[in-house]
Amino acid sequence: MAPATDRLNATFSALADPTRRAILAQLALGETSVSKLAAPFEMSMPAISKHLKVLERAGLITRGRDAQMRPAKIDASALIGVDTWLTEYRKLWEARLDRLDDYLQELQANELQAKPKSK
Repeated sequence: MAPATDRLNATFSALADPTRRAILAQLALGETSVSKLAAPFEMSMPAISKHLKVLERAGLITRGRDAQMRPAKIDASALIGVDTWLTEYRKLWEARLDRLDDYLQELQANELQAKPKSK
């Protein structure tokens, strides 16, 4: 697999979990500590740390060092690959839907022409 595909797979895999999406939503508000990230969840600190490692490997967050703390912050640049991938598929499906719309309009026009005129 190409590195870009590996990154995309890691990003989608990380985003597939609702806990990780909730963590990202918290981090969108700003950098914070692991304990503050863990507060809303009923799970152990090791479980939260595993989620953070998945997000970090996917490039969605970075973690720093501040004395004893390891604050985490969001890194939205990992979403550029997702946006690029989605844009390509959106273009593909928009083109297909445009062709389908043209075809349906053609069918409707033919149907109107074929109807007998009433007097």
